[in-house]
Amino acid sequence: MSVKRQWSSKVGIPFLCVTLLMTAACARGPSEIQTIGQAGINPDLHAMAIREVRVLQSKGQRVWCVPFARNASGVQIRGNANTWWAQANGLYERGKEPVVGSVMAFKGTSRNPMGHVAVVSEVVSPREIKVDHANWKRNKISLGMSVQDVSPLNDWSDVRLESQAGSYGSVYPINGFIYPDAKSAPSNEMTQPPVFAFSAAPTQSN
Repeated sequence: MSVKRQWSSKVGIPFLCVTLLMTAACARGPSEIQTIGQAGINPDLHAMAIREVRVLQSKGQRVWCVPFARNASGVQIRGNANTWWAQANGLYERGKEPVVGSVMAFKGTSRNPMGHVAVVSEVVSPREIKVDHANWKRNKISLGMSVQDVSPLNDWSDVRLESQAGSYGSVYPINGFIYPDAKSAPSNEMTQPPVFAFSAAPTQSN
């Protein structure tokens, strides 16, 4: 075998392997590669949100979903969770597709009149995500909780959460997802005095 052919053989195989690996990576869908560190969640904001919860817990104070979601996502909306979807209109992009870092906005219902908000931390599949949120379990934060889309049209309008390991609970209606890249930042003067979600008789402000 000539020197030229030997060199081509040695160089060609590694180059082919690199090319195949790059092609495989490009072929993966966004939902397969979104993670908390590289997609929409700011690690510093996320750490701050958890830190503030720990401070509240150490003082024996209530932990609510709204401040945690706002701190972790950077979506600057206040007020009850069931008002977030309407408030986001014109300020933030909204949609039906879960994206890492977006805020999943629950509708208010008779059993959950003030709604709920949770931050998407991972997109597992077209019909499963994981979320980080507060006060789903009273005064606690839940990280990486699995959420399944159970809507008939596969549009994330109805979901079930894995509140207990291996067990998905009741169906909750969802408005959609609020994406944290703001069209224009809301000012404090434009927002109503905040009321925490999941409070039967809200008297505090956040």
